[in-house]
Amino acid sequence: MYIKQKSNIIFRNYNSFGYITDNRNFGYINTNHNEGFIGDKILSDSGAAFFSVLDRKPQNFDELVNKINQIYTDVDICIIKEDARDFYNTLEKEGFIVTGKTAQECEEKDIRFSYQELKPEFISKNDIQTIPYSVKSTQDFFEEYSEGKPQLTSLHVEIISKCNERCIHCYIPHENKTCSIDPVLFYNVLKQCCDMNLLHLTLSGGEPMLHKNFCDFLRKCEEFNFSVNVLSNLTLLDEDIINVMKTNPLLGVQVSLYSMNPEIHDEITQLKGSFEKTIKGILKLLEHNIPMQISCPIMKQNKNCSGEVIKWAQMNNIPVGDDYVIIAKYNHSTSNLNCRLSFPEVKNLIIDKALSNPNYLERMKKEADKQKSYTADDFVCSVCHSSICLDVNGNVYPCAGWQDYVVGNINKSSLKEIWDNSPKVQYLRNLRKKDFPKCIKCSYKEYCTMCMVRNANENPLGNPLIVNEYYCKIAKLNKGIVLKYYDESLQSGKYHYITLK
Repeated sequence: MYIKQKSNIIFRNYNSFGYITDNRNFGYINTNHNEGFIGDKILSDSGAAFFSVLDRKPQNFDELVNKINQIYTDVDICIIKEDARDFYNTLEKEGFIVTGKTAQECEEKDIRFSYQELKPEFISKNDIQTIPYSVKSTQDFFEEYSEGKPQLTSLHVEIISKCNERCIHCYIPHENKTCSIDPVLFYNVLKQCCDMNLLHLTLSGGEPMLHKNFCDFLRKCEEFNFSVNVLSNLTLLDEDIINVMKTNPLLGVQVSLYSMNPEIHDEITQLKGSFEKTIKGILKLLEHNIPMQISCPIMKQNKNCSGEVIKWAQMNNIPVGDDYVIIAKYNHSTSNLNCRLSFPEVKNLIIDKALSNPNYLERMKKEADKQKSYTADDFVCSVCHSSICLDVNGNVYPCAGWQDYVVGNINKSSLKEIWDNSPKVQYLRNLRKKDFPKCIKCSYKEYCTMCMVRNANENPLGNPLIVNEYYCKIAKLNKGIVLKYYDESLQSGKYHYITLK
């Protein structure tokens, strides 16, 4: 019998326990005949040892047993063989490994991502259902294991600030788009991430494909077995990049598509011909079965045609997300907010979503009901609890878009030192919902998600504690629409979305 780790599985060894997970954080399905996601699993120390001998290439069972025997030299090999057989049988049933009578059969059973096998009705990452195999959430388990110490699992790296587009809503000031990361620094960061057992990397810009070492960066990420998300406009995609992307089954791409009307798309990017190049890039990724997600930020320029992007993505089985949240630039200038939707426009957008998607308002209410259980002592958000960001100069900041709040620099301190000891990181971690007294008392709080970067970027002094009134009004709007919908539904016994008009 031959055994191999599935190609979309990540494994990390934490000495006293092991952790395995599928690559489900990027909004696409790792296809297993439409079974969806596999989930994650915590392994005992012996389970971690048994899993550590597996590879992405098939190995004979007896070969694996001999490797395990080299770890447990004082255990009878017959006992190891029996335990290994039971362990691998369990993991195969749960979807983490595959077996076969031959190495070829084993490879054939490791079904790779394919757009052709995705369910046509799958549109949004918000609809994704996961199957957790661990009793507790992974982050909770890690924090309990480390006595409450947050574990870094995801790093967002800006490898270049230069961009060939000038999107009108971008939160990065155009005058700051001038630099690229030194490859020596990038490889040093990867090594530090490996030492910290990090799982996920996001590579962004600017436009990351402008970096001359982009392909080398992707190869190194694969060598370290990181799952990788690339944020790109795809206008520079070529065969060399495609060939490198194809080799990493843990890689996904997120691309912005603003309209199916070339003129509107190019008006937003301010790059003539960008629509044609982006569409060509998307179709190339489809052709080569490289997982991706389309992002369609909604603004004044595309408010009446963003739905066409959704339909086109659905037709091609591509997950897509749309959002009307536009944040100010990180230098606190607000000129890019000229394209942000007004409140009447947001209201019409929400109603249109409800009319086209019967589950939209139900999901909104379920999320609001969940937020009712939150207390004043709960965390504000996940900032600096599981993820952090890095720019081209080695500056470390809390999250994408909040680049002027520097918590450390990797040229002066290690990533681990910054993560563990930065005073600014500690400050953010210690914030609780009660530090926003206005929000705690607000009657619309269940329909709002506190976001410090939205506060900070729009505040002239960059204060994350000064609440952004725009989103307060959006919360009020959301609650009003949901309550009216449920009032109409209860009175009639049916869902009359049209009454929302």
